[in-house]
Amino acid sequence: MGVVKMADNIRMRAQLKGEITEVKLLMTHPMETGRRKNDSGDVIPANFIQTVTAMLNGKVLLQAEWGTGISKNPYLTFRMRGAKVGDVVRIDWTDNQGKTGVGEISVTLG
Repeated sequence: MGVVKMADNIRMRAQLKGEITEVKLLMTHPMETGRRKNDSGDVIPANFIQTVTAMLNGKVLLQAEWGTGISKNPYLTFRMRGAKVGDVVRIDWTDNQGKTGVGEISVTLG
C-alpha cells in the first residue's frame, strides 16, 4: 500500500490523486521541551526535532525548523504537484542531540 518503516522512526505514505501527491508521515520521537520534570523532580533534558527536510527525487521540497512546541511523535502532511508514480520522496530529520531519522518511499496511485 506504499507505507514504509525505516529505522523505526518514520512511517510514510505518498499517494498521487489526480495532479496532487499527498505525503503523510509519522515520526517517532519523544519531543521533550526541557521544562518537564520526572517523578523524582529532576528536569528531563530537552530532546526535540530541530530540522525536517523533504525531497522529491533529490530536490528539496520543504525545509522546516521546529522547536519545543511540537508534540510527541509528530505527524506531518503536505501536498505537492508534479510528482509521478515511482518518484521517490525522502524525509530527513535531525534533533537537538544530533540523532537523525530518514524515510524514503515511492509515490503510488491513491
